[in-house]
Amino acid sequence: MTITLRAGSTVMVTGDSITDCQRLDSEDRLGFGYPLRIAGEWGFRHPDRPVKWLNSGVAGNKVMDLEARWQTDVLDAHPDVVSILVGINDVGWQTYDPDGYAITADEYAAGYDRLLAPLAEAGADLILIEPFLLPIPRVLEVVDSYVDAEGQRKWRADLDPKIQAVRELARAYDAHLLAADGLFAEVSAPTGPEHWAADGVHPTPAGHAALAAAWLRLVA
Repeated sequence: MTITLRAGSTVMVTGDSITDCQRLDSEDRLGFGYPLRIAGEWGFRHPDRPVKWLNSGVAGNKVMDLEARWQTDVLDAHPDVVSILVGINDVGWQTYDPDGYAITADEYAAGYDRLLAPLAEAGADLILIEPFLLPIPRVLEVVDSYVDAEGQRKWRADLDPKIQAVRELARAYDAHLLAADGLFAEVSAPTGPEHWAADGVHPTPAGHAALAAAWLRLVA
């Protein structure tokens, strides 16, 4: 079943930098990424069904950061649909920063569950977007060092259980799952991953378009 967006529905997209995309610097507060593409495509297809689009993504956020601002930034807006993409910042940066704290998959899942419970109680429709990682070595800003293929394998070993947690939460809450990790693995096969996310984490324009297209397939 798809989510039905009616005229006057409020849709909240939230998460980290992948959703943020400099939203506060844009006139419509949607940023330059997939939220803007979703809103634009919806408006083009359905001029008779105007929707209120809100973006509360914040660069660098982890699940615990979303929790800290959940009431004011999400719940107080009384959204009809909430779309969440968070998790890549919850990956074990301590692999590269000895002073970092390892967020376990259980902690990640428990925090994510606390985000979803009040939304479910309020009757909001939920779209959970898997965190994802494309296999591209990159420079980590937090430690100013190069992450090689072995480093990415460590990221992947930490990320995979958190992706699984999102899948399990989607089932538990009867939420719509956008399987972004699998999506990018599939589209990267003929092109290479750089076309979709130059650093393996932040989508290119094509990557944002892919996310938006997959998101729009979940709504009617």
